[in-house]
Amino acid sequence: MRTPTLRDVAEAAGVHAATASRALNPETRSMVNSDTARRVLRAAETLGYQPNPIARSLKTSKSGTIGVVLPDLTNPLFPPIVRGIEDVLGPAGYSALIVSTDNDSDRERAQIASLRSRQVEGLIVATALLEHSLLTELHEQGVRMVLVNRRTEGLEVPSITPDDATGVELAVHHLAGLGHRRIVHLAGPLSTSTGVVRARAFQSAVHAEGLDEDPALVAACRFWNEEDGARALREVLDAGTEFTAVVAGNDLIALGCYDVFAERGIRCPADVSVVGFNNMPFLDKLAPPLTTVAIPHHQVGVEAGRMLLEAIHEPDRPVRSILLPLSLAVRGSTAPQPVGVR
Repeated sequence: MRTPTLRDVAEAAGVHAATASRALNPETRSMVNSDTARRVLRAAETLGYQPNPIARSLKTSKSGTIGVVLPDLTNPLFPPIVRGIEDVLGPAGYSALIVSTDNDSDRERAQIASLRSRQVEGLIVATALLEHSLLTELHEQGVRMVLVNRRTEGLEVPSITPDDATGVELAVHHLAGLGHRRIVHLAGPLSTSTGVVRARAFQSAVHAEGLDEDPALVAACRFWNEEDGARALREVLDAGTEFTAVVAGNDLIALGCYDVFAERGIRCPADVSVVGFNNMPFLDKLAPPLTTVAIPHHQVGVEAGRMLLEAIHEPDRPVRSILLPLSLAVRGSTAPQPVGVR
């Protein structure tokens, strides 16, 4: 069968092709009488008409697509963020092209080049390091961008980030309230703004609570994953550092702690309490369920989508950043400091 065309839809609806085109485009539908728009949409559905995005982009210089750049698609943190982005882009007539960089700078550069070759109208990027030359290049080239979850210093780009500092303060305050004085922080990579912000916030919170400020109580992970969380905790234990609680840089690092506890016969929370960060799915199914700082991931995606649409449609609007409030999900991995420990 012949593929139906825009002209076929226009003839079936009894309108000019230009009117049909406006009615079928969510961005221009308001320019058409509502009854006419409904008639055109019914005709398109009846005929099985599908707009040709390539033809449209050649005509309008707009592709209707946004690039979403993730560091690790397997990280449970990102799917709800992507859902939030799509929930905003879809009604506005945009679709997302999603790529994963695997935390590799060469792959990231190649993936972003590929997205740009497909004429994406902007990028939502969740891979920002403290120093990120590629983002600086893109910004200087006028690429519309929004940063998600992280910031890059010295770059005037819209960003949506959780209030990490307050989240860490909630975790430390909770443990201090349970009587813990020697708390280990397994920090995320200090090459990322997230790792640095959370590590600084931990040190500040420990000082504010009057807890032990021993440098041996802080260990940096090289990666945001379970394996490196386990490695870092083993090093702390092997050094003979005394502690009764852990604030992990994220939930994956906290899961690494669970692995080490099983290896070494450490009971959680009877011997050591643990707090994670992110509130990934299924943490309540662990044994024990993980206490963690909860981030509204879907809302992060929603705000990122809105901010990028603003950048596209209102390019002269001043750059703004949003800091989302966080909460603490208290579960079974935290308990009062063990009796007899000072």
